Amino acid sequence: MSTLSFVTGLVYLLAATLFVVGLHLMRAPSTARRGNQISAVGMVVGVTASINFALVEHGGNAWAWGALVVGLVCGAAWGVVRARTVQMTDMPQLVSLFNAVGGGAAVAVAFATFLLYPGGAGLGATTAIPVVLDVLIGSVTFSGSLIAAGKLQGLVPGRPLTFPGARLVNALVVSVALVAGVLVLVLDGGVLRLTVVLVAALTFGVLMVLPIGGADAPVVVSLLNALTGLAVAMAGFAIDNQLMIIAGALVGAAGTILTLQMAQAMNRSVGAIIVGGFGTGDAASATVAGADLTDVRQVTADDLAIELAYAQRVMIVPGFGLAAAQAQHEVADLAKVLTDHGIDVKYAIHPVAGRMPGHMNVLLAEASVPYTQMLEIDAANAAFATCDVALVVGANDVTNPMARRPGNAVSGMPILDVDHAKSVVVLKRSMSPGYAGIANPLFTDPKTGMFFADAKQGLADTIVALKQYVTA
Repeated sequence: MSTLSFVTGLVYLLAATLFVVGLHLMRAPSTARRGNQISAVGMVVGVTASINFALVEHGGNAWAWGALVVGLVCGAAWGVVRARTVQMTDMPQLVSLFNAVGGGAAVAVAFATFLLYPGGAGLGATTAIPVVLDVLIGSVTFSGSLIAAGKLQGLVPGRPLTFPGARLVNALVVSVALVAGVLVLVLDGGVLRLTVVLVAALTFGVLMVLPIGGADAPVVVSLLNALTGLAVAMAGFAIDNQLMIIAGALVGAAGTILTLQMAQAMNRSVGAIIVGGFGTGDAASATVAGADLTDVRQVTADDLAIELAYAQRVMIVPGFGLAAAQAQHEVADLAKVLTDHGIDVKYAIHPVAGRMPGHMNVLLAEASVPYTQMLEIDAANAAFATCDVALVVGANDVTNPMARRPGNAVSGMPILDVDHAKSVVVLKRSMSPGYAGIANPLFTDPKTGMFFADAKQGLADTIVALKQYVTA
């Protein structure tokens, strides 16, 4: 082993250590920002060491290094601009695009490694197996993540998209990919066979995500993130890069754990989510006009302000409606008015609130909501019984008491026990059901008041009314 290889290995070990420390700090919202910064430093260290090793050890022509520099500059510039300009409500789309880029890059590395050998012949099992797995996993991630980003952005319908015989087609596509992959290994190479793996995997990625409904979006984003990590790890095995193996394994493991936690929070298996979607997507809500409001107690901003002004403990339950309306700053301003008046305010955060894991925490943190006010589901449910007012902003299925009853779409799903509070106010645009497509009996509970309004405008009106009472 050369001195350069030894030093590079030590630098990779340092970068890997920074990744592990950063990932550990990301476990808690209060330390997540620092963990992200430490991980970013580790990535800069690792990339710099890789470039230096390639430059000194392998050399290369001017065209190759010109392409490398252009890629680095363009990629870094795009990443910085998008990260600094993206709206918090659009973060899930950006994460999906990052997953697509990671999967696509891993596939490119695998194919480039394969083409170093004439037709892939003589590649060797220790390299050929990771190459095939990389193309398979990375291609699914690439196409699936693009469709997921399209659904989140509204470019692709958010509702489950299916067609007759879809599952049979999926099984056929997977079989073709697997058979072609085995033939690449058994027959020692074959660019055409590896291309079949590529096309079949890309097709499966599209077919896998199209049937996914809006309610399953957090699980799908986590799953694609895990697949991106696995693809990167396989690319690391293919080119014998220890840092890629470690980083990919960390992302894959963390993404897998998060996927299982998200699925558990919805009482659904990952397999059921992949096979068929759940929910109706992001179709526009039905208007209040024409809806059956016979058993509904309607309230106004003034009514809500009075309830809040005379409460001692308030629990705010944010949902996707808050994110869609970009009302995180308004809900934070409302909470500040209440806390300045001596009222205890907490936020009940469901694991799948929003469009991706941790989405709601990020939105609230961006609005300067203290982390100590954000309660996870178990802590929140323990506090609802002593809560004077529970204000539900744009949440639906995660507060539906039907989850406690068998035989419906949300049966067994862990929910926020909003109905245990002394009084409930639900701020949403209409009586339309959530992603599960079933009615929420919370809306017709005698102690629930329905405030029909856009989340942003409704909260703004409530703040104006509230200030009249708390300053009186």
